[in-house]
Amino acid sequence: MLVINSINSCAGLLVGTLVGFTGVGGGALMTPILVFLFGIAPQTAVGTDLLFAMLTKTVGGWVHGAHGAIDWLIVRRLWLGSIPSALMTLYFINYAKSHLPIGAVILPMLGVALTITSAGLFFQRRLHNLGMRLRTNFATDFKFMQPGLTVLAGALLGFLVTLTSVGAGAIGTVLLVYLYPYRMKAAKLVGTDIAHAVPLTLVAGLGHLALGNVDLKLLGELLVGSIPGVIAGSLLSHRLNPRWTTRAIAVMLILVAARLFAH
Repeated sequence: MLVINSINSCAGLLVGTLVGFTGVGGGALMTPILVFLFGIAPQTAVGTDLLFAMLTKTVGGWVHGAHGAIDWLIVRRLWLGSIPSALMTLYFINYAKSHLPIGAVILPMLGVALTITSAGLFFQRRLHNLGMRLRTNFATDFKFMQPGLTVLAGALLGFLVTLTSVGAGAIGTVLLVYLYPYRMKAAKLVGTDIAHAVPLTLVAGLGHLALGNVDLKLLGELLVGSIPGVIAGSLLSHRLNPRWTTRAIAVMLILVAARLFAH
């Protein structure tokens, strides 16, 4: 039992560090780890990971907030879309589980979410450049559409995060650099994304807890490693460029997605 606990805590340490450093890697790495390495049922992996992400990102958000690296206007716009979307997705999960194997729904969607995540990470710079061109050449129209598009982005994230636990970090950062190409600097991008994710993962995680999809013992073991990891990663993000780490994560995600589609 001690060995299993140590492995779980090491997994939490790895993922926590990546979340704090890049804002990416929470659900995208942890949920596949729980499903494929630990043999956890998909719905339990998602529910446990959501509460894990909420507690881990709360610590990361505190560190980023202390550095003034959170744009609260953007966070509030994202919440307007993501929280209602999360609640509707929980209703769907509760309805679907009595009509079909919910794991059969989660695994393909997890593969889709990981594929989108990986593509977004690879093309993040191009999307950022596209956003800058649109923001520069069509400034008035672009700024007019920003609030509504941000709410829609939040709604997409709420759906994906609640169903698969993937998207709050990886897809969220890609959307933000496109929608706010001049406003979102590297450190503020990570901090804003993490701050948005905390209430979203809390709502989604508590919903899964009410549905019986959370392993509290496993959650505690993961947190033992993740809390120091996310603090270290958050501090590193203000000193180092996370670009190469992010690209390495993108390669891993596409490999995991391929495994899911072949499952």
